[in-house]
Amino acid sequence: MKVLFIGDVVARIGRRTVQKLLPDLRNELELDLIIAQSENMTTGNGLTIKAVQELMDAGVDAFTGGNHSFKKAVFYPYFEDHSLPVLRPANYPDTQPGRGSLTLDTPYGKFLLVSIEGSRYNADQSEQSHPLKTVDEILERSKGEQIAGSLIDLHGDLTSEKVAAGHYFDGRVSAVVGTHTHVPTADARVLPKGTAHISDVGMTGPDNTVLGVKKEIIIDRWLENAPRRHEVPTSGSATLNAVLIDIDTKTGLARSIERIERQTEI
Repeated sequence: MKVLFIGDVVARIGRRTVQKLLPDLRNELELDLIIAQSENMTTGNGLTIKAVQELMDAGVDAFTGGNHSFKKAVFYPYFEDHSLPVLRPANYPDTQPGRGSLTLDTPYGKFLLVSIEGSRYNADQSEQSHPLKTVDEILERSKGEQIAGSLIDLHGDLTSEKVAAGHYFDGRVSAVVGTHTHVPTADARVLPKGTAHISDVGMTGPDNTVLGVKKEIIIDRWLENAPRRHEVPTSGSATLNAVLIDIDTKTGLARSIERIERQTEI
């Protein structure tokens, strides 16, 4: 099974990048399953049903989430619609709408997808449960199912946590991928027991920015030490960052992981 995981899709320009590049990528890479990180999919962060539907129409099969997933209250009811394959972090309290894991049907069998949140700087995470223990519980519940493949999206700031999580779940899931920092790392590899891992997939969105935000705004804010409204470019050069994971569905472990990077003009 060939799975493409697309890194944090940033605003409208990120969605247009996916819409433009994904059809050819599906054919070129012979993809069986496509997953995208969704927390930044709309301007100002968060999700709308329109944004989700656009990417589903483009070929995305499911979406993981993060700390920005709840930025738009208009999407809260859709988190509760389990016909939509949209996740928020599993270690958020039950008082938050939505779910943190789901099982997808594929031609090869069932695929378990988990969204989890790690540490974030300057954030109060006292109400969140432990990410590793939360995933342990999800894996325990899925033991009775025939799982052909599985992937954990660990959304957090600390590369050390993401690397540690890869080793902790090595041999127990097909892949552990890191998201949130928007900068792709050079450590994509299959770990000793067969789990594919990368510390951060990177983002899908505008080039020549600071993590997707117009560079002048971030630089001025830094220089002036004053708040500035974030703005994302609506056109120009853009990059899709993703990883391609080849899974042996008989064992549920990874054969390989490869970084995929494509540029285009929007």
